[in-house]
Amino acid sequence: MRRIIAWTSLTAALITTAAVAGDAGEVVEIRLRGHYFSEPASVRITVAIEPAKNQRALVIEADGERYFRSSELTLSGDADKRLHSVEFKNLPAGAYTLRAQVRSSQDVLGTATQDLVVTGLGGK
Repeated sequence: MRRIIAWTSLTAALITTAAVAGDAGEVVEIRLRGHYFSEPASVRITVAIEPAKNQRALVIEADGERYFRSSELTLSGDADKRLHSVEFKNLPAGAYTLRAQVRSSQDVLGTATQDLVVTGLGGK
């Protein structure tokens, strides 16, 4: 019985360690201050990427049920900076999925998503 408990604990520890190690190698990460904003919302989105030589574009999107906005930044490979920011102004009320994609000239190299809610005013 002790062997089973020890084996199970060891397996759980290894799985947890593997998951943490996998997160450290992500290509792109969205950093956002808050998840709830009031309309018309101005949202500053910071995206962290691990620069690599084949990275050519960073596409940042706010995708809602009734509203969509996107911005594309040119990347210069492994010589580029790690943090990139974009501001989406006047977002109307709604639920949004923020999406950041790092692209090469042919492929999507990494994608990160995060939810965002813009609340409307009481009588509207």
